[in-house]
Amino acid sequence: MPHESLENLQAGFTAALLDAGAPAPDGVVDPAGRPAPRRFNVYRNNVVVSLTEALADTYPVVARLVGEDFFRAMARLAALEAPPSSPVLLQWGGDLARFIEQFEPAAMVPYLADVARIEWAYVEAYHAADAEPMPASALAQVPEDRIDDLILLLHPSVRVVASQWPALSIYAANVAGADPNAVAIDFQQGEDVLIARPDWAVDLRQLPVGGAALVAALGRGLRLGTAAAIAGFADPAADLARSIAVLLQAGAFTGFRLADPNQEQTPEGMT
Repeated sequence: MPHESLENLQAGFTAALLDAGAPAPDGVVDPAGRPAPRRFNVYRNNVVVSLTEALADTYPVVARLVGEDFFRAMARLAALEAPPSSPVLLQWGGDLARFIEQFEPAAMVPYLADVARIEWAYVEAYHAADAEPMPASALAQVPEDRIDDLILLLHPSVRVVASQWPALSIYAANVAGADPNAVAIDFQQGEDVLIARPDWAVDLRQLPVGGAALVAALGRGLRLGTAAAIAGFADPAADLARSIAVLLQAGAFTGFRLADPNQEQTPEGMT
């Protein structure tokens, strides 16, 4: 009988690790060569606990909002549903917001998934590539009649979380060391959040109305005039001048170029 391939052995071992009801894989033995299901169960439990701990480290605000016991029970299920596909745990855990949206017991905290998105965006921004932020003064050299032709280049760390809830305020009130009573939260008002790390520290700011749509359009390489039109269409109350000011203050751009004014641009991209 041919030996089972290493790939199949590894796949079976991994599947058994993540299934509490599965028996220990063949070949798992003690030093005397006897089957060792109890030892394997200990190892299996340690793996799941480690994954749960990793999610707790990534999502401390989510954990604080629901309590440690609730969070660990939820994180355990999330880890079993979508375990790491890479040995680098820093790259794992971004699916928790999606899991929360489908996790019925979390429905009592409707803003929880968006807070999770902020925390994951924070992690992504923290580990993003370094780049020198563009000073606001750089735009002074652009002729006024060419402003609409600006193509602004986003910093690699820039992330945006658009929420129908006051997600940033909730996050700020529950981050480590915060005083929940010091943050006024209006649960009738949604908040769009800009996350960026132009220097050493991750910066979180609320975007003005229309800011999220503007950043999304700029991220697609659209020129400022087109991006502004898209943001204004998304919300007629869009405050585009203030959005640009917030983005500049946050160091969200690394530079710019000027598009050919004779080249038309549509919301679908450059033509």
